[in-house]
Amino acid sequence: MEVSQRRGRGRLQGSRRGRCSVCVRLGSRPERPMIFSLRTRPAWGILAYVQMGRPFRPRVSYLLRSQHRSGGWGWIAGAGPDSNDTAAVIQALRTQGVRGPSISRGIAYLRRLQNADGGFELTPGRGSDTQSTAWAIQAFVAARVKPPAGAFRYLAALRRADGSYRYSRKYGATPVWVTSQVLPALARKSFPLR
Repeated sequence: MEVSQRRGRGRLQGSRRGRCSVCVRLGSRPERPMIFSLRTRPAWGILAYVQMGRPFRPRVSYLLRSQHRSGGWGWIAGAGPDSNDTAAVIQALRTQGVRGPSISRGIAYLRRLQNADGGFELTPGRGSDTQSTAWAIQAFVAARVKPPAGAFRYLAALRRADGSYRYSRKYGATPVWVTSQVLPALARKSFPLR
């Protein structure tokens, strides 16, 4: 992945042989849909720009208006909220100094997605998974709220002998990706990483 500046706007480029195969304009006009309306696209732009140390005109008001009544955020228009996008938006908003009811409602939404096993689920009824649990921990850290101890116990239970992490108790898919998402949470670090 390569991050570059072009005409004052950031572009995240996934490339093959130097050619852009996927280009996502970060922080661009969120009210203009791409293929579909990515509700949380501004959050990713905020996190990327803050990580790069670049100035950014955040779309905070758009993110705040996109919050569901439940307190969470969904990834596209018309979709219900989920833990991962809610956690990403909380982290992005906190980088912009947002506090108060929106953050509290987002944290309350995440708490409702924690299961008896200590893990968090993506959406109600789906079951706990490692990635959603890691995202939730990071949101708690960003909000300066103590993450639930059960979340760390859940992650510890899914650690394999080789140090990688299972996606869930049932599935062991994508251990490199899953592990890369777990490590910042275990270090109690929210995005952007410092």
